[in-house]
Amino acid sequence: MQSVGLFFGSFNPIHIGHLALANYMHEFEGLSEIWFVVSPLNPFKKADDLLDSEQRIEMVRLATEEQKTYRAEDIELSLPIPSYTIDTLNALTKRYPEKKFSIIMGADNIIRFNKWKSAEEIISNYNILIYPRPGYHLDAKQLPNNCKLSNAPLVEIASSDIRQWIKEGKSTPYLVPERVFEYIKEHKLYI
Repeated sequence: MQSVGLFFGSFNPIHIGHLALANYMHEFEGLSEIWFVVSPLNPFKKADDLLDSEQRIEMVRLATEEQKTYRAEDIELSLPIPSYTIDTLNALTKRYPEKKFSIIMGADNIIRFNKWKSAEEIISNYNILIYPRPGYHLDAKQLPNNCKLSNAPLVEIASSDIRQWIKEGKSTPYLVPERVFEYIKEHKLYI
């Protein structure tokens, strides 16, 4: 079975931190592919400053199209909103029964994982790879069996910072992939 890491997010916009984490998970955690699952609306986030889903999926496509093992996944755009991970997992598993899916998740999310819809079902049926986040310390011994604390590098870039800097008129060409930077400029996003 091919092992696929599902990297869920708003990707508003996708940035080099997302890509660095994906690269680490692919190279060091044994994942054959990384699918960037663009969420139309996370149940834990507000829609403020959230670009249209189609624009965000296009930026993910631009950022990943040259990497054969990366994929922009838009399945959540066809599912009911808000997006619940269990519904996405069920839909993907049904559509791709030959794939073994793992979830790539930040340490900030695993701390509140018990609040997720069908958390027990997710943890029983899927592996979870947890990457570090600033301000969150986890003890690997206290995590459920299907969870692994990854040694991925700590990435301190946030999409919210990039949006704010663009709004302030700052240039961010090295924080987002070049084609994404051009797309943001061309469509006058986040200003």
